[in-house]
Amino acid sequence: MDVDKVIAVVSAAGIELTDRRRTISDDGWSLSFANGAELQIGDDGKINASGKGADSVLGLLDLRSNGATKSKAQRPRTGRPSHFGGS
Repeated sequence: MDVDKVIAVVSAAGIELTDRRRTISDDGWSLSFANGAELQIGDDGKINASGKGADSVLGLLDLRSNGATKSKAQRPRTGRPSHFGGS
């Protein structure tokens, strides 16, 4: 998804953009919004969301249910490795 479209949709819903900058690796944009959501939008269109307002923003972008994005706030924290080897 295009960064300008994301900003337009979220801003139209009344959530203020508080910061916009290129990522450290210069492969996308980092956006911060007044509701606590932080989005990383890659130049390839992939979006990663985190922060307390991430679900609201993903809902506005119609991305919450299609699996196109992953919210860091929703990842399970089990403390166990995700893959177990056997012998």
